[in-house]
Amino acid sequence: MKKSDVEPVIARNRKAAHDYQLGESWEAGIVLQGPEVKALRAGRASLVGGFAMVEDREIWLHAVHIPQYSQARWFEGGSRRKRKLLLHRAQIDKIERKVNEGGLTIVPLALYFKDGRAKVEIALARGKKTWDKRHALAEREATREVERAVSRRLKGRRD
Repeated sequence: MKKSDVEPVIARNRKAAHDYQLGESWEAGIVLQGPEVKALRAGRASLVGGFAMVEDREIWLHAVHIPQYSQARWFEGGSRRKRKLLLHRAQIDKIERKVNEGGLTIVPLALYFKDGRAKVEIALARGKKTWDKRHALAEREATREVERAVSRRLKGRRD
């Protein structure tokens, strides 16, 4: 029996879609130390508040919380330390150009394992204004109400 290629998502940043207009996305490897991998395999991580920056032609992931693995010996890494992301040089250059010219930021969307390696999905994003968020919520509520009305109609109710 063949093992699944993609294991379930460890952490997802649901708030990113609410706070940002998401653009192009990439899958990047992430450099981890010591027991961080075991902590991820235990399903303990949080992407809320995380972001990435281009520094010296490398992309670094900041403020992502990976807690210390409880069975591990003493490990001095810090749960919110910055971690290097692994991408091709052309991808890094493209991301750096877009961030510098367009006022975009890089946000992590999901953290998962693929073929036994930790991966993070990052996307270019532009911050939404408050009225954009309210407008998106109103649209979502309107489509839900339409779906409910159609469902009631199909079931034969006239409410």
